[in-house]
Amino acid sequence: MGKFVIRRGKAGFLFCLKAANGEIIAVSSAYASEAACRKGIESVAHSAAEAAVEDQTVGKQAACPKFEVYLDRQGEFRFRLRARNGQIIAVSEGYAAKKNCLGGIESVRRNAPRADVFGEPQE
Repeated sequence: MGKFVIRRGKAGFLFCLKAANGEIIAVSSAYASEAACRKGIESVAHSAAEAAVEDQTVGKQAACPKFEVYLDRQGEFRFRLRARNGQIIAVSEGYAAKKNCLGGIESVRRNAPRADVFGEPQE
């Protein structure tokens, strides 16, 4: 089973979603408080299961919540998850192949809804 890990960074609180094998599937932007970060996690957990996939590399459009698949400046495929209100709540790493990017989305769908939440130890 996957897990969300919350950590405090210079810009605020962040979370990452890790698959059962420990690989990071998606990360958040910074939140001002841990409570807001936890609400972001709840949003990912709820949105992931029902989100459509919008493949912007072929012009396919979908309503929010949605995963947006796109090409970055380096020509890699990435996805971002938008909540029902349109806010970006999680983003992926770059993938060389679209197939692997879509696999990352499926991993978020499988892991996020049942993932436990952990705080990372502070130094």
